[in-house]
Amino acid sequence: MEEIGRRRQYTLQNAEALQGELRDADLLLEGKACVYATGSYGRLEARPDSDLDLFIVGLTDIHSKQTPKGSLLRHLDEICIKADLIRATKRLGIKDFDGDGRYLAHYSAEMFTKTLGTPEDDATNTLTGRLLLLLESRPLLGKQVYSEVIRTVIEAYWRDYQDHKDDFIPAYLTNDILRLWRTFCVNYEARTEREPDPKKAKGKVKNYKLKHSRMLTCYSALLYLLTIYKRHGTVSQEDGFAMTQLTPVGRVEWLMQQPEASNAHSEAEKLIQQYNYFLSLTSIGEEALEAIFSDRKHSAEYMKESRQFGDYMYSTLSKIDENNRYYRIIVV
Repeated sequence: MEEIGRRRQYTLQNAEALQGELRDADLLLEGKACVYATGSYGRLEARPDSDLDLFIVGLTDIHSKQTPKGSLLRHLDEICIKADLIRATKRLGIKDFDGDGRYLAHYSAEMFTKTLGTPEDDATNTLTGRLLLLLESRPLLGKQVYSEVIRTVIEAYWRDYQDHKDDFIPAYLTNDILRLWRTFCVNYEARTEREPDPKKAKGKVKNYKLKHSRMLTCYSALLYLLTIYKRHGTVSQEDGFAMTQLTPVGRVEWLMQQPEASNAHSEAEKLIQQYNYFLSLTSIGEEALEAIFSDRKHSAEYMKESRQFGDYMYSTLSKIDENNRYYRIIVV
């Protein structure tokens, strides 16, 4: 698809240019931590007006708790890395970090696993950081550490695997993915202002994006894992890791090559086609989009289209196999 391909090429070129500007940060991170992108850069869907959504995650320091959050990366080095990232984005003309940089957070791998399933998971934003790491991330710096952190998180979700090797369902991860999706939906409702009219249009644009990119991020992972379960009757840690190495679009493209999911291929193709159209429309920029969604007729048409995307997602999921235990866990 043309727009999907253009976005991939642009993102990869921009990421390569950014990495070339970050040699000092790369040295400070070496063997201790990684920086990964989420959002449009993590999905390989960036465009010129996209901002960078980044997380810094350090390996756990098992010998000392003096570093922030138990990370091997020292606090002063963290400050230098953040400064390097800010300077590099300005040199390349990339938009400033969202929220004036307050979301450019530093975690340890231990924080991602210790908060799993606890009330602190939402409060510390580790739910979002951990799930986006698995579902839509791409390493910017520290690729080896990045892979190690992913494997650490996967191991936490697969902690009961040894006792259920022959029929393991990744229910823990699945429930967290569904939780993230519902959190996105609830946050949209809580934060979106519907008066006056200009803010209504802004809210409709957010809703349109939520029902495409956020839905694909979450449910493409479930499509992948359900297909693996249908093939083997179990899902291994390596299967989970392999899922993280594909973008959301990449997982749907992978699905279309799997004979086990042949019943769902036509619906998956519709997902890709409509997502390509979504990327084409949103490439015109926020102001132009808000102008379109200010028109009631156009707005109604595009919101109907977003509901259709959800219908395609449901149909793809059910056509893979709606008669096995894993599908039942996803639905109920």
